[in-house]
Amino acid sequence: MQVICLEDKAFFALVEEVVTRLKEKQGSDLEKWVSDEDAMQLLNIKSKTTLQKLRDEGKIRFSQPQKKIILYDRDSINAYLARNARNTF
Repeated sequence: MQVICLEDKAFFALVEEVVTRLKEKQGSDLEKWVSDEDAMQLLNIKSKTTLQKLRDEGKIRFSQPQKKIILYDRDSINAYLARNARNTF
């Protein structure tokens, strides 16, 4: 077994670097706008028609930067799920 000794400053710098890399890999900075496939996965739905219904009824926010590209707001999807969550008994 090898023992590695580090000074305090070097140790804390190493820990900060590890935390930074873990955040990057975990994707803690999630994209605000997601594709229809990602939105359907977040909502656990399989039908694009259901997704369109939620969009048309104003239940989730969306953006349409181009004619055939529709992006969905991750925060509004999470808010929709929270609004429709039921408490346990």
